[in-house]
Amino acid sequence: MSSFVIEGGYKLSGSIQPQGAKNEALQVLCAVLLTDKKVEIHNIPDIHDVNCLIDILREMGVKIDDLGNHSFSFKSDNIDLEYLKSDSFFEQGGRLRGTVMLMGPLLARFGEAYLPTPGGDKIGRRRMDTHFTGFEKLGAQFEFFRDKNYYHIQAKKLEGNYMLLDEASVTGTANILMAAVMAKGETTIFNAACEPYLLQLASMLNRMGAKIEGVGSNLLKIQGVSQLGGTSHTLLPDMIEVGSFIGMAAMTHSSLTIKNVNYDALGIIPEIFMRLGIKIERKSDDIFIPEQDEYIAETYMDGAIMTISDAPWPGFTPDLISIALVVATQVKGSVLIHQKMFESRLFFVDKLIEMGAQIILCDPHRATVIGMNRQSRLRGIRMTSPDIRAGVALLIASLSAEGTSIIDNIEQIDRGYQNIDTRLRALGAKIIRKN
Repeated sequence: MSSFVIEGGYKLSGSIQPQGAKNEALQVLCAVLLTDKKVEIHNIPDIHDVNCLIDILREMGVKIDDLGNHSFSFKSDNIDLEYLKSDSFFEQGGRLRGTVMLMGPLLARFGEAYLPTPGGDKIGRRRMDTHFTGFEKLGAQFEFFRDKNYYHIQAKKLEGNYMLLDEASVTGTANILMAAVMAKGETTIFNAACEPYLLQLASMLNRMGAKIEGVGSNLLKIQGVSQLGGTSHTLLPDMIEVGSFIGMAAMTHSSLTIKNVNYDALGIIPEIFMRLGIKIERKSDDIFIPEQDEYIAETYMDGAIMTISDAPWPGFTPDLISIALVVATQVKGSVLIHQKMFESRLFFVDKLIEMGAQIILCDPHRATVIGMNRQSRLRGIRMTSPDIRAGVALLIASLSAEGTSIIDNIEQIDRGYQNIDTRLRALGAKIIRKN
């Protein structure tokens, strides 16, 4: 198990560019299975979860060429379906949440799929009902084999149907969409997730020959086609990294430029951080965060303390709740953080409290943060990263803290942030990796 050793209290400076979007990468990589033609994908992040999915595709028989500069080509013209029944797939696929999105393309093209119980972050229940209910409406059947902890999904043929999703699940929408593009007839998906990642996926599928209407909205209409062709696709910058770097600049009292962010795809993210008192200047497609003397949290018009909560797009992404919470520890004013979607995502605040933050954990979903306005700095401690986003939040807290912090289990951070220690050192951070 590797660790980060961080000497806090140093200001950062310079510019940093976000990696390609992790969540988008996991979707579009699965989509290459929908065709036997070549698909090129650019701006792929070099991170553990994405590399693991690429390895699984390679084991399935996908021909993969590294084109350099974070670009790869994929050709799925000779897929080994027997691999999906192997212990190797169950072990490798079970470590990764993203394998769930292999089901839709495999069902659409081959009529069956196997899925080990997916891994990923331990942030509470992440149910699969939306995926399976959608597949059932398209004509699939599934069964669960408890002895090896895996699902088998099959369909002699998929037929279009109307469905109203019980939750606007991003991965659920992506999975059902990838199955529906080759189902016979018309499929209507209402209450579809409409994150930029879904817009990107749908646009990619349309370039491959799919017929999807309503792209970018929560009402998708899909006319099934018999086959899809190849295409070239470029991933968006990772908006979670963009939000993380905004919080990092504020916590370290630094001036920082975030390059090539695709600002129009960030939605409400800049606005939420501005409510915490952070000045954000848009310069073309870059963001500049100036150094500030203090950060004053807004209040509501009646004087009530600000609430920051997560919500489906275009609401605030749950992946940045941890970052907002850390920033709130040093603003002037109090903030209520309400994490609605995952009941275990706030269970890292005990580490912040040990570092000196003033936080009241009200329940598994809510925390009241009393901002210290830099009157009392956080102090370095030893801690463990519980998941990707909490790990980066603790990393940001450590960069601002007095003294030395050690973060263990940084493999969690590596799952979502490529070479984060190297990139931060280029900004002036005092961080080293110990194996």
